[in-house]
Formats: sequence, structure tokens, C-alpha cells
Amino acid sequence: MNWLLGFLRELTNLQVSIADIADILTVALLIYALLVLLRGTRAMQMLWGIVIILALYLAASNLGLITLSTILSNLLVFLPIAIIVLFQQEIRRMLTAFGSTAFFPWGRSAEEGSVMVNELALAVQALASKRIGALIAIERRDSLAAWADTGISLEAKFSYDLILNIFIPGTPLHDGAVILRGERMVAASCFLPLTTRHELSSELGTRHRAAIGLTEETDALVIVVSEETGTISLAVAEQLLRPLDETTLRNALAEHLFQLHPFEEVGA
Repeated sequence: MNWLLGFLRELTNLQVSIADIADILTVALLIYALLVLLRGTRAMQMLWGIVIILALYLAASNLGLITLSTILSNLLVFLPIAIIVLFQQEIRRMLTAFGSTAFFPWGRSAEEGSVMVNELALAVQALASKRIGALIAIERRDSLAAWADTGISLEAKFSYDLILNIFIPGTPLHDGAVILRGERMVAASCFLPLTTRHELSSELGTRHRAAIGLTEETDALVIVVSEETGTISLAVAEQLLRPLDETTLRNALAEHLFQLHPFEEVGA
């Protein structure tokens, strides 16, 4: 009880300025943003592992466990390097998010964007009905310029006919991904990063793994059409939603792009 009274006395003697409050709030917001970024990812599990190691080190030091505390202290020396190596993907994603200026460039109005979403859903359904494989990445806040540079520059206005012609088998641009930014087709035949997750079904091919891989590094939406089954999938936030049809794909795109209301999983 005495220590509590002493702590309260010290607390009442503190003089907190507006700068101190702003400093504390800024740090709290940065920590919150980091936790939101890591939530639901493998990096969160690694973060808990680091926290447990730190807790063990503090406990060992306080309890006088010399051997354990020495081992852990030597291990913690390499912690900054380990954080950079383990969290390089998340660090890159966070810096990209902070520096991004592509705040939802979907046309001048939601109505114009809705027209494009309808045409995109129709085009994807047409490709699926003919079992023509396709991979379409839609840029949101995180820039996809790095992956657009790996393909052939188009800088063309999106159209139903153009998207169909690009993915016709045998044409020069049908391999790889098409990247959309707003109502423009930025590039085609682009290479996307493949996910390294081992728990994914062996039925998923390179297109599906590339779609998930891009959503691991950015907030993009990626549409996949399987050429084997004609199944339509949507990769979002490291998850693959499938199977979709024209209606469910249109609804999913509208919910994510226009943020009408929280997304509800569609399909099985």
C-alpha cells in the first residue's frame, strides 16, 4: 500500500505539458497502426515470440538466473537485425502505405467507378465461361508501380473488349497480370510475387499464388480466373475468396473499392 501511495504522490507532482500529451498520443497511434498492420499475419506470431523472449529475460534477471539471463541477453543483442530480417515485408508495406498517394483513384465519382466494376465483372465472367485464365490486379492505396514496371506499359482506358483480347491464349500479353489503376489499364504481362505459404491447397496454381503473394505485400485486390476449371477467385488481405460468379464478384469489388460497408465473405 505504501508503494502505491508513493506512486500517487509522484504522479500528482508531475507537470504534463501539451507537448508531452502530443508525444504520448503520437507514439500510441504509431503502435496501434503497427498492430493493425500485423493483425492476422504470421508476423504477429513472430512479434509475440519476441515479447515472450523479452519477458523471460526480465524474469530471469529479477530472479537471479544468471545462465538463462546471460543466454537471453546475448540473444537480444541481435534483436534489431532479427526484426529487420523477419519483418522486412511488413516494414516495406508500412512505408509504402505511409508514402502512398493513390488514395482510391477510382474515377471522378462513385458512379463512374461503378460502371467500370460492372464491365470488369462481365469481362471476368466471359473469360471464366470460356475457361481462359486471367490475373487482374487492382491498385488501391498501395502503389503497384514496382510490379507494373515488370510488364508492358499500356496506359489505356479500361474497356471490356480490351481486357478480353489481352487474355486470349497465344497473344503476346496473355501471360502475367494486368494492373488497373482507377479507370486505366496501366500495364499487362506483369510478374507478381508468389506467396511462400505452405498450407495452401496443392490445387492452387501459379496465378492463385501470385494473387495471394501480392496481397501479402500490398492492399491490392486481385482477380483470378482458373483456365482449368473456369473458377473465379478474389484475393484480398492474404485470403482467397472462391468460387465467385459475376454478381458476387461485382458485390465484393464494390464493397472493397467504395467501402460501402464491411466485407462479408461470399461463396464457399
